[in-house]
Amino acid sequence: MFGLGMPELIIIFLIVVVLFGASRLPELGKGIGQAIKNFKKATSEPDEIDVTPKKPV
Repeated sequence: MFGLGMPELIIIFLIVVVLFGASRLPELGKGIGQAIKNFKKATSEPDEIDVTPKKPV
């Protein structure tokens, strides 16, 4: 689709390492993983929560 091969991905990875430093990469990965997890959770939950009181039978 975008024509990204292995050389391009290596260059992008090296740029990310230079910008953020190797010590921050696990932290960035964890943050991205949590964001994806929260997004999936939000899309699978119902839209509204029913807070109306239930009538006794």
